[in-house]
Parts: sequence; C-alpha cells; structure tokens
Amino acid sequence: MKTLAERLVWARNKKEMSQAQLAQAAGVSQSTIGNLEAGIRSSARKITSIALALDVDAAWLAEGIGDSARNEDSTLPNIHEDLLPRGAIPVSVAEQEDPNYLEIRAVRLKLSAGLTGVAIDQVIEDAKPILFQREWLEKNGYFAEDLVALKIRGESMAPRMEEGDLVVINMADKVPRDGLVYAVNYEGEDVVKRLVRENREWWLVSDNPDQKTYQRKLCRGASCIIIGQVIHKQSSTI
Repeated sequence: MKTLAERLVWARNKKEMSQAQLAQAAGVSQSTIGNLEAGIRSSARKITSIALALDVDAAWLAEGIGDSARNEDSTLPNIHEDLLPRGAIPVSVAEQEDPNYLEIRAVRLKLSAGLTGVAIDQVIEDAKPILFQREWLEKNGYFAEDLVALKIRGESMAPRMEEGDLVVINMADKVPRDGLVYAVNYEGEDVVKRLVRENREWWLVSDNPDQKTYQRKLCRGASCIIIGQVIHKQSSTI
C-alpha cells in the first residue's frame, strides 16, 4: 500500500467502519475522510485522531513507516506554518478545528484529453494551504468540496499571476463568461487562461503583454474543456 488513501481504506474496511462512523469516532468531518481517501491530505492532528480511531500507527497511516500496529506513543507533530500572505489566517487555526474556517489544499490534477472528468493526482506538499472564512464562502455561494488550489506554471498570465502563485478554482462553475479567468483542460493539460468571446468563438488568452510568445488559442469542442472559474489568488509577490 503505497499511499495514505490506500492505507486508510484498508484500515477502515478492516474495522468494518463506514466513512461516517470513522468520522464520528475520530472527531472529524466525513468530508475529511472522503478527501483523504481521494488523495487530498489533511493536518497531522486529524490524521493522528483518525489513526487512533482505527487503532493503527499514525506514522504508518500517514507515511507508510513501520507496520500498522499502533504504538501507544504514536502521534504526528503539529504543523505550525507562517502566516499566509495577503491577510490570510495561520494554519494553526484550521488545525484547531475552528468551525468558522475551511482549508483548501493545493493539488495537481489528473486529466486526459477530451474527457470532462477531473481526478486529484497528488497534493502539492510544499504549498501552503489556503484558508477561507466559512461565512465568506456561504455568502458567495461556494462549497469547499468544489474548490481546489492550483499552482501557476510559466509566465503566460504575468504580471497578474506569476509562476508559483496559487489560484483557487471553483469546479462547480464551468459556464464561460467573457473576460473571466478559468482553469481549462486544454488537450489533456490544465492551463489557467482568460476566456474571451470574439466572432462567436471562445478564445484562451494570456495576460502577458508578449502576445507573440503567448498567442491566444481557440477554445472549442473536446480539446478545450472548462474545469472551473478562478475565484482567488494567493501570491508571495507585492
């Protein structure tokens, strides 16, 4: 069992527990269990609580270290990261299970050309999570389970979005609107571009003023499938 998701499913089935039963026993939400089994990692404290509820070793569950038998001293260290840029809140708030905040992890997407489905490839471990106020999400009609964060690659969207910036994608919003920014499955690759309507066609347009290098591309049919709208950017630049 190479992944946390595989170990979690195995341990849960061995205990004959549903996701809901495990969530209740561990004191976490059922969506946390579902996210972990989908490959989206959570905090060290949550994983330790889940390991205790399953009676397995926390280090084995999280990283595959050692065997599954629980060590009485088995815990994972709490992660205390720096404050997120642009006035976001510290990671420790999420790890304290504050019900007023929800955490969005940065992930890589697994795509295929021409297919509308989106799967999580893996979590970007070196990317700081983005925390949103639950009230703000509800006010804007967003649901945490529909949100993922992606890391910008390349300079096609500079200067508004630099390489390494994180953007949050609302995968529930796939309706194209002129001038807005979307994550798109373009021929099997996730790209972040601005959608522009011109001559009854949709175009993927880069913000970089060097339009000769970053030429616009026609967005049509199965080669260009909208993943979701960009609703937030987290940047380390000013």
